Amino acid sequence: MSSPAERSAGTIYQQVQASPEFRAYRSRLRRYVFPMTAIFLAWYLAYVGLASYAPEFMSTRVVGTITVGLLVGLGQFVSTFLITTLYVRFAEREIDGPAAELRSRVEQAGAEVRA
Repeated sequence: MSSPAERSAGTIYQQVQASPEFRAYRSRLRRYVFPMTAIFLAWYLAYVGLASYAPEFMSTRVVGTITVGLLVGLGQFVSTFLITTLYVRFAEREIDGPAAELRSRVEQAGAEVRA
């Protein structure tokens, strides 16, 4: 059974989720992840659309046997690695610190409850 304080204030997880720090953290993450996801999906769908509806264009030779389609397909891999690198840098700079602080708050509150 939970104590009256826990019932009125919620669990530590609910308290952290309701905190301004968590909301700022979540907002910062969403402002990066959603646009990056939309850009990548648009780029991927453009590739699929070109492959499906513009095969003549995609089969245009650039150099020797290298075609536009091959270059765009390789560009998908390059963009995936680029997005991953950018996200890792973003996470190290903007996400990891606040996440560690929130985690330590939860762990500290859990230790206080157990004590």
